Amino acid sequence: VQLQASGGGLVQAGGSLKLSCAASGRTFSVYNMAWFRQAPGKERDFVAAIKWSGISTSYADSVKGRFTISRDNAKNTVYLQMNSLKPEDTAAYFCAASSSSWLRPGAIGSYYYWGQGTQVTVSS
Repeated sequence: VQLQASGGGLVQAGGSLKLSCAASGRTFSVYNMAWFRQAPGKERDFVAAIKWSGISTSYADSVKGRFTISRDNAKNTVYLQMNSLKPEDTAAYFCAASSSSWLRPGAIGSYYYWGQGTQVTVSS
């Protein structure tokens, strides 16, 4: 499956952005989807994940209550609504797809397919 992320940009602290990740090539609805982020000089960290059915979600503690992951299987797209953004949310955001079970949705090793990053910059 090919993944194309978009929607990044520059926003002031407290603002909102909505990222999109469009999938093509294989049946999107069978994949668990996730967003990870990577700041310069740091490791790629888990942000949020959503099960193939859309029923279950998982979030990193740092974004709980501020970010919402969703998906539209009819449009082969997964979204990340980011509210109350903070300067520490600044990073390149990557979408990823996994055909593994839902046991460890935050494990980076579970994800085989990756999109290119979209940059999110939050100014203070």
